Amino acid sequence: MKIAISSMGRDLDAHIEPRFGRCVYFVIVDTDDMSFETFDNEDIALGGGAGIQAAQFVASKGANVVITGNCGPNAVRTLSAAGVEVIVDQKGTIRETIDNYKEGNLSQSLET
Repeated sequence: MKIAISSMGRDLDAHIEPRFGRCVYFVIVDTDDMSFETFDNEDIALGGGAGIQAAQFVASKGANVVITGNCGPNAVRTLSAAGVEVIVDQKGTIRETIDNYKEGNLSQSLET
């Protein structure tokens, strides 16, 4: 399974960025072997539509789940249409969050 996380840094020890559409990086983690890829958010400076563009980007990379601090309604709708689960209100490092997800301990999920 691939999980896309809005990130402040480029590795698994980076902290989750609270903003989905305007995060600096997306870290996409394969939970089977904890391999990951990091992508710059090229749409961070868009005047509008950054969340939609971010949602389309992570969906195009094969993400099954998005974990972030906050995700706007347009991005949620775009992710939902792509069949991607959205989990919000998350903090901490990417590694801790992936471990919590695998253990079933993440608390708030948006319906997709």
